[in-house]
Formats: sequence, structure tokens, C-alpha cells
Amino acid sequence: MFRHGLRVSEACELRWDAISLIDGEIFITRKKGSESGTHPLPEDEIEALGRLRSSNPNNDYVFVGERGEVLTPAAVQRLLSRLGKLAGLTIKVHPHQLRHACGYYLVNAGYSTRTIQDFLGHRDIRHTERYTKLNSKRFSNIDWNKGKEQPF
Repeated sequence: MFRHGLRVSEACELRWDAISLIDGEIFITRKKGSESGTHPLPEDEIEALGRLRSSNPNNDYVFVGERGEVLTPAAVQRLLSRLGKLAGLTIKVHPHQLRHACGYYLVNAGYSTRTIQDFLGHRDIRHTERYTKLNSKRFSNIDWNKGKEQPF
């Protein structure tokens, strides 16, 4: 969910026919009026998905429960809540934090707002701009001496 900025419903509904391990691509069907699109899969993700596919070859869905049932958003919420408690986090953990974390990560890594907009599938740039507002690094290239006369 983090790497591709998936909403919990997008992850739960992800099917194997949207993934090409050979081409190293994933087609993400976005929800809530967002733009769907194709993302590249890094090598470590291709390997992990290959192992996951081998462990459950007869299911059309990528993420399933122990008995092969399709995961629901509520099940993912319970899992993340449990993991947050096990990790000793004092905040309530919910799946959408992973999507937000992806946006903040991309901003902090220096990607343009337009690239992040496309990656997350935002139709409206204002939804993407919220990630840049909290990043003080965007001011780091301001030259305070620009326009001032330089002494000889």
C-alpha cells in the first residue's frame, strides 16, 4: 500500500491480472474518481509478489486471508491496528496513513508535485499540494543574497 500509494480498497481489490511479473508492472485501478495508471515494480517487489503468487496460485486476488478469502478493508484495519500496538505506537494506525506516507516520502525525496499527482492518481493538484505544505525543504534553495549588491 505504501509503495504505490494505494487506498485500502484498491489493495483489497487488486487482482493478479493487473500485475505483470515479466514486464515488471502493476496496473492500479484507482477509486474515488482518481486516475488509474501503470507503475513499475522494483525487483524486490517482483520477487516478493512471485513468492506470494506461488503460495496461493488458485486465487484471483493478490491479498487474501489465511483461508483464501479476499481481504476486506475492515480486516486490513484490524491488522494494522494490531501491528501498531505491537510496535508500541501511541497513535491510532489506519490504512490511509500508508497512502499519505507515500505522498510525504515522494515530496521529501524531491519529486515534483506533478509527478506525485500522477503517481497517486490525483485529478486535482490541490490534493497533492497538501504533502508539500509541511515540507520545509522546499525553501532550502532560496538565495537570500540574490538581488543584493555584492561589495567589492
